[in-house]
Amino acid sequence: MANISVRKLDDNTYERLQARAAQHGISMEEEARRILKRAIAEPDRMGDLFLMYFGSANGIKLEIPSRETQEPIDLS
Repeated sequence: MANISVRKLDDNTYERLQARAAQHGISMEEEARRILKRAIAEPDRMGDLFLMYFGSANGIKLEIPSRETQEPIDLS
């Protein structure tokens, strides 16, 4: 596995990372690994990407309009 050092991390960011790690009951190093992994992870489905940015977790509530089913076109 590779290693990485982060230099010039401002005090506020360091303290927030420390507090976040404590909330999750893990080390700061593990918290940083999880944040990095989540930040660059590709979604399994495009809908997951949409929900990540526009879902209810971000305070956005979209109503899905009702749709009527359509019969397939007969091409014979």
